[in-house]
Amino acid sequence: MNEQIIENYRTDTLDAFRNYKRLAERALEQVTDEEYFRALDEESNSLAVVVKHIGGNLRSRWTDFLTSDGEKPDRDRDSEFIAESDTRASLTDLWETGWNALFAALAALTVADFAKTVTIRGEAFSVVKAINRSLAHTAYHVGQITFLAKHFRAKDWKTLSVPRGQSNEFNAYLADNKEQAHYLEATREFTERK
Repeated sequence: MNEQIIENYRTDTLDAFRNYKRLAERALEQVTDEEYFRALDEESNSLAVVVKHIGGNLRSRWTDFLTSDGEKPDRDRDSEFIAESDTRASLTDLWETGWNALFAALAALTVADFAKTVTIRGEAFSVVKAINRSLAHTAYHVGQITFLAKHFRAKDWKTLSVPRGQSNEFNAYLADNKEQAHYLEATREFTERK
């Protein structure tokens, strides 16, 4: 394997996970505690449940990533879909635990590790496939978080992307602000400057 390609992949994947975390957190910042725990209907998940599931999933998958099955024996996945006795603070702690496990494990991977196989529920996955699987799963649920938060905030929603009808204006803003460190921060500053 080409070492530079592997290093680029690892760096890009870390950046993508960081972006999804930041996107979800910016959406979650906008909702009230009541909205955080509200489900749209009996078949829907609340924001709290999605946060709990992501935290539990990431903790399970990324703790001892290379050396133990990604479905840990102490994980109770079904309980992740019940948030009745949880608090926003307790769920934030679980969220951070999961993300910290992911970032630590992914950052520690060596080039040689990318040739290894890991297991999830007894099924073998290449390290790259396991990473891609986790990234896709996380992105799917971050999309749910963003959708629900936007639904609850309605007209008070602070966009996390380029505002509708302002693409050309945003492109000009980016051209004038090339030092902008990050796309999500650029969109935030763009929308808040007015």
